[in-house]
Amino acid sequence: MSDKDIKKEQEQEELQDNTVNAEANGQEEQALNKEEETETAEGTQQEDKTAAELADMKDKYVRLMAEFENFRRRTAKERIELSKTATQDLMGSLLPVLDDMERARQSIETAKDTNAVLEGLELVFHKLQHVTQQKGLKVVEINVGDNFDSDYHEAVTQVPAPSEELKGKIIDVIEKGYTLNEKVIRFAKVIIGA
Repeated sequence: MSDKDIKKEQEQEELQDNTVNAEANGQEEQALNKEEETETAEGTQQEDKTAAELADMKDKYVRLMAEFENFRRRTAKERIELSKTATQDLMGSLLPVLDDMERARQSIETAKDTNAVLEGLELVFHKLQHVTQQKGLKVVEINVGDNFDSDYHEAVTQVPAPSEELKGKIIDVIEKGYTLNEKVIRFAKVIIGA
């Protein structure tokens, strides 16, 4: 064989190799394209599923926020209504006392007997005490010589104690304290011995 024949043969072999390689590359590309299409389809399905879940969660969130806002408004309205009703109930209970005070005032103008006026005022005062006690109002009981308790008392001033045993104790009560259903609504103002 001559050099030309060898060259031709080599060229044909290279051409066959290139053809085989090209076919193999084409098949690989087709396989890769199919894989990419499959991955793309799976990715699209996953994205669609994720988007649907996100939309569902957003819908649930919006509904929950709307429910909470409605709950907040409803409870605020109920609180206002309760406050109005409680005040109305108290005022309704105090109306008879107010009527009695009006009658007492009228009778003071025409009365000649001061003892009768005092008895009438005493009756009205007891009626008022009864109404307030029914609503849960109680006087904080304090006696001279009791220990000072900051939960119920407010020290207005300190004065020299008249005796050694009254040091740090209550000497005088300036203003009574009150509790409403076991909660202090006004502290008793007291003077403490120093």
